Amino acid sequence: MSEDIKRIAVMTSGGDAPGMNAALRAVVRTASYHDLHVYGIFRGYDGLIDGELKRLERSNVGNIIHRGGTILKTARSERFRTTEGRKMAYESLQAFDIDALIAIGGNGTFTGADIFSKEYNIPVIGIPGTIDNDLYGTDLTIGFDTAVNTAIEAVDRIRDTADSHQRLFFIEVMGRHAGYIALHTGIASGAESILIPETETSIDKVVDHLRKTAKRKKLFSLVIVAEGNKTGGAFEVVDLMKEVDPDIDPRVTVIGHLQRGGSPNCVDRVLASRLGYAAVESIRRGESNVMVGLIDNKIICTPFADAIAKQKPIEEDLIKMAEILSL
Repeated sequence: MSEDIKRIAVMTSGGDAPGMNAALRAVVRTASYHDLHVYGIFRGYDGLIDGELKRLERSNVGNIIHRGGTILKTARSERFRTTEGRKMAYESLQAFDIDALIAIGGNGTFTGADIFSKEYNIPVIGIPGTIDNDLYGTDLTIGFDTAVNTAIEAVDRIRDTADSHQRLFFIEVMGRHAGYIALHTGIASGAESILIPETETSIDKVVDHLRKTAKRKKLFSLVIVAEGNKTGGAFEVVDLMKEVDPDIDPRVTVIGHLQRGGSPNCVDRVLASRLGYAAVESIRRGESNVMVGLIDNKIICTPFADAIAKQKPIEEDLIKMAEILSL
């Protein structure tokens, strides 16, 4: 056990994700149990640079496990990318006698944390909080399951309209670099096609597939498109399809930031609680520069370098299954 750790700072950074508050609650209450003081950093790395820290007691995190977003607020920081910005951030930690840092966020958050920890030799533990589920070292990231269920609910509503009007809908979901949300949403909603960044999109193939479904007298069709699809988002794909077949008359819906908000579901509340608890325990064991994650239902620590650099492979079997089930 590390006897030198007395005060821990915790922050949320990058895009918000349902379950961040549950993770924060677990960090504060686990630390309090071990008589460690916890300070919340407001507005991510920008708040750390500006010294926006506040002591958090158990009561401060009461009644937040069900809340979406993050009570600490979040931001992306250009200043933290600079040597001067990180120096100011370290000085803020020194001013509050902080011994270790817990960062809840995604790839960009951990990239900054890794550099910061090595520059100033301060222990940093990462908790994966991103709806994209794209971090190596964990089967699930906080917010993914809730975001997918939000997307599925939206698609189900669109399905009612598509069925009533016998129409083709292209639905764009989040996922700039990863197609996990699109793939899971597409499978769960019975989509005819799923277009994701990890695979090449053949417009001719999509058109041909939709023609085949039309010949089967299917009354409506749904196509799920990840925003980072290599061919483009839903509007771009539709424009390319019309060049191939001008008779195609689809409707486009972009679900957008709706996927980020809302109350976290049970999966994300439990996951966030486990990872928040594990982050504090990792600090007490003297670990640093690692992300706590869940693999095969076990807590695993992955070095930041691997979590950042290694690509989390998308399941090829799921892609194949989705194609088969859509026929």
